Amino acid sequence: YNNGVMCLRCTLMGFERNYQVKIPSKQINKRNYTSIATPQSQYLIICPWFLTGFVDGEGSFLINIYRNKEYKTGWCVQAMFQIGLHQKDEALLKNIQSYFGVGGIFKQGSESIKYVVGSRNDLEVIINHFEKYCLITQKSSDFLLFKQGYEIIKTNKHLTTEGLEKLVAIKGSLNLGLSPELKSAFPNILPVPRPSVVDQEIKDPNWLAGFTDAEGCFGVKIKKSNTHKIGYQVVLVFQLTQHTRDIELMQSLRNFLGCGKVVKRPGGLEACDFIVNSIKSLDEKIIPFFENYELLGVKSKDFEDFCKVVNLMEKKAHLTQEGLEEIRKIKSGMNTGRELNV
Repeated sequence: YNNGVMCLRCTLMGFERNYQVKIPSKQINKRNYTSIATPQSQYLIICPWFLTGFVDGEGSFLINIYRNKEYKTGWCVQAMFQIGLHQKDEALLKNIQSYFGVGGIFKQGSESIKYVVGSRNDLEVIINHFEKYCLITQKSSDFLLFKQGYEIIKTNKHLTTEGLEKLVAIKGSLNLGLSPELKSAFPNILPVPRPSVVDQEIKDPNWLAGFTDAEGCFGVKIKKSNTHKIGYQVVLVFQLTQHTRDIELMQSLRNFLGCGKVVKRPGGLEACDFIVNSIKSLDEKIIPFFENYELLGVKSKDFEDFCKVVNLMEKKAHLTQEGLEEIRKIKSGMNTGRELNV
């Protein structure tokens, strides 16, 4: 809901559990590619499950504690919800701000922007949303810890030594834990137990669309090959990456989408990837899914370009020099190569 209005996209698509993704891939050729920055689509009503999925990937629940002599305890406390993005996704961030109806958008560095909600009343709006549309990654633990801290701040107990110490204990288990300064200042405070994530079931397909807008990648690789007459091979991949703590969620994607595999990163890295690189699976599963449940950020442009490459490969154009150059051109403008004014 947004200002009492149900998201039309959710009404039509978002609340059926046994969704069908039977759209023929040939429909990709008929798609009218338009930018979210156009006047017709700049202000969208975002599906709440899409927003939860996006925050599962890109959102942060923060409790900041820093020295300030103006307070009796000597410390200032601030609870904050934020989403940081590249400025390319300013339109999406504005849509998120419009959905919640609170908070502000600020410049952060030369190419980044962030959406920030910090006032107590405004944070009630954020908390109410995620109590209704629950996070399912490990970020749900951060949310629960954040909510505990918010209740202390809401009742002004953070202005007492006892309340401050409780907040330090909560912050010790939140996100990256305590800074060296806080560890030194509160050496006897033990972090509270971190809540367990017990339900990682994807409740709605729009959650996956939002999560993909945050964490997904539509990749096109061109590499040398001795087995291909033209001397190069084109490899397509759809990929989602998470910390290994969420490997169960990543594995559940295989059942949800009916394709793909989960691979742990080598070299001791605590990360895992959900990967789909079969042309058949991309054509019959992944592309139809995102035709049904659309991406809303700049990543939607990468998906559109990805579809163009799939079309070319279906026509065997990648086996010709002319087709390969066309794919190179498309690839050069995707992902990090995309210009700001898309």
